Amino acid sequence: MKKTLLCTLLGALLASAYAQNPTSTASASASGLSNATAIATVPGMPAVIDPANLYSETTSSKLSPAVAGSLERVYVPNRSSNTVSVIDPATLQVIDTFKVGIHPQHVVPSWDLKTLWVANNAEGRTDGSLTPIDPKTGKPGPNIPVDDPYNLYWSPDGKYAIVVAEAYKRLDFRDPRTMKLEFSLPTPECAGINHADFSIDGKFAIFTCEFGGSVTKIDMVNRKVMATILVHRDFDKPAEMEKIRKQIAQLSPKHGGHQHGAIRGMPAMPQDIRAAPNGKTFYVADMVADGVHIVELEPFRQIGYIPTGVGSHGLYPSRDGKSLYVANRGSNFIRGVPRGPGGVAVIDFASRKVVANWPIPGGGSPDMGNVSADGKWLWLSGRYDNVVYRFDTTTGAVDKVKVGREPHGLTVWPQPGRYSLGHTGNLR
Repeated sequence: MKKTLLCTLLGALLASAYAQNPTSTASASASGLSNATAIATVPGMPAVIDPANLYSETTSSKLSPAVAGSLERVYVPNRSSNTVSVIDPATLQVIDTFKVGIHPQHVVPSWDLKTLWVANNAEGRTDGSLTPIDPKTGKPGPNIPVDDPYNLYWSPDGKYAIVVAEAYKRLDFRDPRTMKLEFSLPTPECAGINHADFSIDGKFAIFTCEFGGSVTKIDMVNRKVMATILVHRDFDKPAEMEKIRKQIAQLSPKHGGHQHGAIRGMPAMPQDIRAAPNGKTFYVADMVADGVHIVELEPFRQIGYIPTGVGSHGLYPSRDGKSLYVANRGSNFIRGVPRGPGGVAVIDFASRKVVANWPIPGGGSPDMGNVSADGKWLWLSGRYDNVVYRFDTTTGAVDKVKVGREPHGLTVWPQPGRYSLGHTGNLR
């Protein structure tokens, strides 16, 4: 009895210590707790508090001291306007608009939660850049020249910024503050590399390959590509998958780049990706498949598919970690049209089933975004309707805010969590 009580108290003390010191590199196994539940993370990565739920530290009550003083705002990158619209969520009004670089795609919280970075990839050009925003003032700093930053992630230990250079089929690892290039990792089999998520221990990342109909597994420790696999609705039909492989080989851009005309007719176009709470499987939105693929990390393979709606695109876990919101953009094409059959599907992680659908009255094009700190609202850009949607996560009711042209990867700030892995707020 005394031994059991001691272990219980020790576990509680360790959990409290990790919460107070999120940059601790100690693993749970070092404490003498059961190795069956401990997660050995890469050095420098914050410890995993709950091995059954990697979203345990992003519940509504767990705002980091690092975001103290941050303004409550929604930052919306308008790709075709080359601006960021700033929304006050309390009034649903745009209170500021400022110029950034060419073709802003996503607004990305830094690993340490102290800066928001606008990824301006200058599609088809050579003058890409990153624009820092101070979340305490809501104002931008000077642009930093960077090659083709379509998206931006962070190594789990916070040591590197990972610029997703989509047009060049590579990942550029940079200093997280100065953005000086440290080294690059080519991903030659991943055409249209764009979105990512990380294993629960930080040792691996899975990136989606939009123009290759596939996903690629990266060894973050040894800095190498492990494998690349096709994903499709017919994943469990070998003969069909062989046909699809040949079709993709003919249609996929051979030398990277944003060759949208070359990919019309692609049988699969993976978009956003998010880990399941247990970190063993990953959900991959596919805007051609109109649903979400389920990919297992080990062994690396597809094990399921869930139909969700037309143009499945963005994925966001609920604040309690029980549900996954799927933004269905309402179009199977990169250049969609206004007022499409867009909406949101809600997947229950436990059952892997769609438990709710939230259509947009009159149609729409929900794309990328995130959940409010309290979990009451899901904010998504309306890519082809030049608006931002705010969904009530209880009822699915929708409000709209007019913004610039072609809004894309907006972020809601602040968000709960200890550190950011990138995109529009993949916090843990």
